[in-house]
Amino acid sequence: MKNENKVLACVDQSRFADHVADYAVWAARRLDAPLEFLHVIDRHPEIGSGNDHSGAIGINSQENLLNQLSLEDETRTKTIREQGRIFLNRLRERAIIAGTKSVDIRQRHGELEETLAEQAGDVRFLVLGRRGESAEMTQRDIGRNVERVVRALHKPILAVTEAFREPQRVMLAFDGGSVTRRGVELIAASPLLRGLPIHLLMSGKESHDATRQLEWARSTLAAAGYEVSVSLAPGDAESIIAKTVREQSIDLLIMGAYSHSSARALFFGSKTTDLLRSASIPTLLLR
Repeated sequence: MKNENKVLACVDQSRFADHVADYAVWAARRLDAPLEFLHVIDRHPEIGSGNDHSGAIGINSQENLLNQLSLEDETRTKTIREQGRIFLNRLRERAIIAGTKSVDIRQRHGELEETLAEQAGDVRFLVLGRRGESAEMTQRDIGRNVERVVRALHKPILAVTEAFREPQRVMLAFDGGSVTRRGVELIAASPLLRGLPIHLLMSGKESHDATRQLEWARSTLAAAGYEVSVSLAPGDAESIIAKTVREQSIDLLIMGAYSHSSARALFFGSKTTDLLRSASIPTLLLR
């Protein structure tokens, strides 16, 4: 299968996998692109055998214990790989039934971030769950991999929430910066959102040239055939975006992501993470 410019769906064995799969199918069909499901098996899974080996080391017994542990690890690895294969084949069948023409599956051992970096050249669009298996167990609202992946992979990334609902109304949180300006150009040139109405929202700090920037974005999208509405609402971006999503019945949010360094986010917090927490709809992240 030729995987250039593919839609890549990162999935794990959580209840969110079907949602990721359905949005990835939607994106692949809109982009007329091949789809691949990627399942990365943690190189260091937090799984124990359940056996207590304390006190097991005696004369000539260390080698036997190491052999036993190695055999247990090999058996566990084979089981995990087989479970992953069955899981991926189920998602592949789901995508084919939904009408996707070209679907592939891939399973790798390692770290998700490193694996994605290796494949970045072939990826046109990435889909992942805002929450995953680890977040499901800990009840975190943002999966631990989301920020790392978005920072590492400079591709459009769709972070999805719950069950699939085909997007009908789109909003771009436009700030006039280089990332969201590129986002406007990307939307104008891509078939992904063709035919859908787009609402441009500019919020946050007041700017003397906000009206001019909004008009540039509006005219660029309108020239590409989009039905565009605009609003300028200075103030707290998080609350204004959440309010506009509700009032305009938006079901897909587009915004720039993690424009500051991870070190700065560590000390001052991340506006992207705050917005992701407050948004209850799929969010297309731009870098």
